[in-house]
Amino acid sequence: MRSPRRCSRNGCPRQAVATLTYVYNESTAVVGPLAAFAEPHTYDLCEPHARSLTAPRGWDVVRHEGEFEPPPPTTDDLVALAEAVREAARPTPRPPEDDQDKQPHSTGRRGHLRVIPPNL
Repeated sequence: MRSPRRCSRNGCPRQAVATLTYVYNESTAVVGPLAAFAEPHTYDLCEPHARSLTAPRGWDVVRHEGEFEPPPPTTDDLVALAEAVREAARPTPRPPEDDQDKQPHSTGRRGHLRVIPPNL
């Protein structure tokens, strides 16, 4: 499951609601609503950081005038959550006690983890 995107500012734990993009050839910083996907040369910002952003001397800041709102959960997020819950609830078959005595170093699985026997 995807976790919500967080603010790109160091140490900020808040959820991102805006995207910052630099237009270098125009010396402009653009702060707009959160982009649908994280891009390599953009920065996700929380609302306080999006509102208080300043640009270097000689640069302009173009800022979205409306409210910054967190994105609604997508169906991908809900499907991933449902699948994770189903996987966690699925019982794992365990071999009978007699089989464990015969094969003390067998490989087993539990969910997404796997036990690897030691090399003897």
